[in-house]
Amino acid sequence: MAWSESKAWRKGTENQKYYQALLDDASTAPARNAKRRKIIKPEEMPWEMARQGLLKHLINEAMNTRMETVDAYMQIIPPGSKSGKHRHLAEECLYVVEGQGYDLHQDCDVEITDTYHWKPQDEVKRYEWEAGDVIYVPPNTIHQHHNASADQPVRLISVINRIFKACGLNDLEQLENAPEYDPAVVLNAEIVEAYLKGRVAAPR
Repeated sequence: MAWSESKAWRKGTENQKYYQALLDDASTAPARNAKRRKIIKPEEMPWEMARQGLLKHLINEAMNTRMETVDAYMQIIPPGSKSGKHRHLAEECLYVVEGQGYDLHQDCDVEITDTYHWKPQDEVKRYEWEAGDVIYVPPNTIHQHHNASADQPVRLISVINRIFKACGLNDLEQLENAPEYDPAVVLNAEIVEAYLKGRVAAPR
């Protein structure tokens, strides 16, 4: 018998209504959700000049939508350019809306003991894609998207599971910035169009 535990469990005077809070949250969810959007118009989707590239967020947890489990953004890659290079624990899929190009993927060996370690493998794999294809990025894979055309843009729709973040597994690391990345630039449709037409030089 756990004699020491039988004396310990009776300690403490703090009271909290945590279970009641769960009930309250569940009972008020329908009213809250009724105020959250099921339809998002293009003008409500934020632009971002990100280290990963030129993005337009379609669904994000910071947006007032009914979506609970995934985030999605559109990535625009100018002719002859590429995305940033990054690695994240969550798997990802991307739909190629427009253009053609290729991905470079580098698998990582992972070791989880008292700490979490990853090491890139030597082999870098190349995958060709074009409009209508779906790109799958496995968990913990270093990856980068390349536009193979010198005069046509690429548009990708990226979807990723946000549950990883909710579980404390937001292991996201940017290894290389997109050529267009400039933190001083605030994107809009006209500026994106200028990038696509080569009227904006990538920062050095």
